[in-house]
Amino acid sequence: MKNSENKIDNNKQVLPLGEGWASHIYFIGIGGIGMSALARYFVAKDLKVAGYDKTNSDVITALVDLGVSVNFEDDISSVDTSFLNEENTLVVYTPAIPKHHKQFNYFKDEGFHLMKRSVVLGEITKQSFCLAVAGTHGKTTTTSILGHLLYQCGVEVTAFLGGISENYNSNFISSGTKVSVVEADEFDRSFLTLSPDFACITSMDADHLDIYGDASELQKSFVAFSEKVKPNGKLFIKNGLPIQGITYGIEDDSDYSVKNIKIENGSYLFDVKTPNALLKDFKFNLPGRHNLSNALIALAMSIEYGIPHQQLAGALLSYKGVKRRFSYQIKTDTLVYIDDYAHHPEEINAVHQAVREMYPGQKVLVIFQPHLYSRTRDFADEFAKSLSQFDDIALLEIYPARELPIEGVNSQYLLDKIDNENKSLIEKSQLIEVVKSSEASVILTLGAGDIGEEVKSIKTALSHAH
Repeated sequence: MKNSENKIDNNKQVLPLGEGWASHIYFIGIGGIGMSALARYFVAKDLKVAGYDKTNSDVITALVDLGVSVNFEDDISSVDTSFLNEENTLVVYTPAIPKHHKQFNYFKDEGFHLMKRSVVLGEITKQSFCLAVAGTHGKTTTTSILGHLLYQCGVEVTAFLGGISENYNSNFISSGTKVSVVEADEFDRSFLTLSPDFACITSMDADHLDIYGDASELQKSFVAFSEKVKPNGKLFIKNGLPIQGITYGIEDDSDYSVKNIKIENGSYLFDVKTPNALLKDFKFNLPGRHNLSNALIALAMSIEYGIPHQQLAGALLSYKGVKRRFSYQIKTDTLVYIDDYAHHPEEINAVHQAVREMYPGQKVLVIFQPHLYSRTRDFADEFAKSLSQFDDIALLEIYPARELPIEGVNSQYLLDKIDNENKSLIEKSQLIEVVKSSEASVILTLGAGDIGEEVKSIKTALSHAH
């Protein structure tokens, strides 16, 4: 199967650099999920790729296997000297890079051509028919479904994913460059660098208030994104959002709507009402109404692009999901263990809905690692309400990511707000003991931090215990 390991065309001219074209691409923060997908794109273009990250990971190991040179020391002496020529090297960075970063400042001071990741993505997708997926939740799953549908239906597509697809074991899918599928990220207003032919907005819930200040500024940013769609393009909007476009929703009067939903063996069977017809007999294997909504918008965009119904139904059936998005680790008659990236109250609510729909009446333990001090502070009451719905709740300490601590904001602060007696604050060293001693038949690990690195050991411990 073609994917990022294949050359996607023979033309090395990718991005202009001074008088010529970049032949060397250097990434500062190469292990980031969006950055590594771009790195895979340039590898497939047969350019020389290298980069820095502060820690190793499975994503970086996969890049090294493709021949990418990666260093972990923030010092210019760590950089391959062939990348220290400003005439041929493009330096790509993310807004998460700190201002005092030595490598970043060296390249800046020495007059290298530097571009933000989002700008590079905008430049790459300009030459293709671009389908962009925006929204505070659902971007990664929707993008991966859309990329999978188009790829399986024979479209010459390159898809940049914000997660690792279970189907391709990669965050990059490619069979050509005629069409591009991208996540349109609202963080740092990155999505305003795109000019899509088709775009969708899945949700506009308040988030990234450390960047935007308040929810109204975030909404303005989404309005600005909607105006980036090309004049003859199409904008798809989740029904109920305050922007005009082709609407979609579940069992409602939207332009595109899921109808006649049934659940069989943990899968959804349904029909799709389009503006012109009722398309029957779709099957989707991911649980949760939020995932069903993600599948619907991916189908709607594919239908509007011109893919036939039967081809889409077959492609959807083979979709396996994204790692850390409602990822089943154990699924037996007596025990279910699911890992999910959920790090916002609405995402936790979506996971709760899916679990209760698929496993009614069963006892559920959730282990949650909050992500960012600012997000925990800004949504403490909402987090408490969403977590209180589970039967047992265990909190890890906040994962800081790019932030410094905020006085008075910690997991104990959040725990005190949770309206449920079966709650506790635990250390990572207690994880195995907590899951093994739990009476719950459904166990969840949630969060966008390094809790994902504990999944393998939790799965092993539970497998041995049952």
